[in-house]
Amino acid sequence: MVFSLVYTICFAAILCGSFALMRRGYFAANSLPSARANRHPEAPMHGEAVLYVDLNRERLEQLYQQPS
Repeated sequence: MVFSLVYTICFAAILCGSFALMRRGYFAANSLPSARANRHPEAPMHGEAVLYVDLNRERLEQLYQQPS
């Protein structure tokens, strides 16, 4: 009897806590002002040059055939 009561109380506490965290996360995600808030600080600005490495199959085969 006592075990069942303790188990039920612990289960209810975990259940309420999980729903509280889901609700908080849901409202936090919907209250973001814009997509810029999630922008990584090291991401390149619009129009900034970025390094591009072509690693398609033909290019890799040519690199492997070159002597080191």
